[in-house]
Amino acid sequence: MKYSYAQNASKKTVNIIFDSDMGPDYDDVGAIAILHALADKGESNILATVASTRYEGVAAVLNVFNTYFNRPDIPIGVPKGKALELRDPQHWTDTLIAKYPHRIKKNSEAPDAVTVYRKVLASQPDNSVTIVTIGFLTNLSNLLNSTSDEYSPFNGKQLVKKKVKLLVCMAGRFPSGYEFNLMKDAQASYNVYSNWNTPVIFSGGEIGEKIVAGLPLINNEAIKGDPVKDAFRISIPQAKEDSAGRKCWDETSVLVAIRGYSQFYTLHAGKIKVAEDGKNTWDDKGKDQAYLVENPDFKKVQHMIDELIMHEPQKKRNHSLIK
Repeated sequence: MKYSYAQNASKKTVNIIFDSDMGPDYDDVGAIAILHALADKGESNILATVASTRYEGVAAVLNVFNTYFNRPDIPIGVPKGKALELRDPQHWTDTLIAKYPHRIKKNSEAPDAVTVYRKVLASQPDNSVTIVTIGFLTNLSNLLNSTSDEYSPFNGKQLVKKKVKLLVCMAGRFPSGYEFNLMKDAQASYNVYSNWNTPVIFSGGEIGEKIVAGLPLINNEAIKGDPVKDAFRISIPQAKEDSAGRKCWDETSVLVAIRGYSQFYTLHAGKIKVAEDGKNTWDDKGKDQAYLVENPDFKKVQHMIDELIMHEPQKKRNHSLIK
């Protein structure tokens, strides 16, 4: 089957599932802010937000952001089986959970991530869903391995092929190298990229290296009671390398998943190969996958990200619980 890569040239609303480790880094925070900002602009329809890590509190953190952006009922899933439990060393999640409203208090109150995937995908039109993953490939591997259930008679691979239009991944280094998201659950990465059967676009580690964001946000005194600002405000001072802003690996992936790649990057087609230790290489003769190639004008993307992560809810209430 011949695939074409979505560029969203028609400006249609993108039906999207957001899959994030939501820590240990905080570029996930910028990514979910962009997700909601573009939803407010009518560019995306958020079907679910799922965690690829299972540290206690990750479901609550996702619910904090969804609630802040006036979408408290977006389905949230957390892996219930074997999964990583890496969390934020800066402890911004603790602050957000203590400070902002959220209905989900514990991970046990959220369903399994694969259950959320299967239920949401089954309810959508064929070939209509974009998945963006900015964490580990644990959930997608489990989804591929899943069997028929109450939501769909199709197994995981069949359901993905039927419902998913595009997968965008913050994963890998290209044309070859070691990258955190691929390495940490290398077995899942291997399974996904060996068996995924829709188009895939990779935003490699090299794409987000030069782009930094967050200083305009934390220096904007008009923005108050904002969990996105709090996460960047807490984290940026804790690392010298973040003094100019945090690198934007995850934000670029969400931007491409919703707005398309063509105004920002070009594509290098082929297929990824993942070794047992998580190292990736690239096969130029492969099909149906591509990685982003950096545009020299990366400052344009940086400016866009800085603007989007300062987006506030359309009907902003007093979200803060602590004065």
